[in-house]
Amino acid sequence: MSKSVLFVCFGNHCRSTMAEAIFLDLIRKSGEEYQWKVDSAGLGTWHLGKTPEPRTLQVLAQRGIVGYTHIARLITGEDYFNFQYILGMDDYNLRMLREFKPGMSEATIKVLGDYDPQGERVIFDPYFSNNIEAYEEVYRQCLRCCKSFLREVSTS
Repeated sequence: MSKSVLFVCFGNHCRSTMAEAIFLDLIRKSGEEYQWKVDSAGLGTWHLGKTPEPRTLQVLAQRGIVGYTHIARLITGEDYFNFQYILGMDDYNLRMLREFKPGMSEATIKVLGDYDPQGERVIFDPYFSNNIEAYEEVYRQCLRCCKSFLREVSTS
């Protein structure tokens, strides 16, 4: 395993799990799955120990991504040393990730949206939305960003 990425959002329930599942699917399809360590985590305790939001899993399944499993967890200090890239979903996530970062860590901390070819930097939280379209939009943006991120790190 030569590369690693951790996706982070507030509760590790919607956005970060969506990004993780998409990225795992991309590297599996490209034959790079054994070259990567991939995980997701949250900044808050709201959903600790729970599986991903059902609407996240629904949207993934509609796109052929099935069998994804995850149990929500908090980011740890060790994560900053175990992952090369730590990608938050919005500016608040980014600020918190930078604040928690141990001084000796060399992890690259960014928002996943920094890789969006359409320039949509913030991946909004769909959790309180009453419609599935919000999750579909998060899927589309995460897919664009994950593809772009994978291209960038594969060529560096």
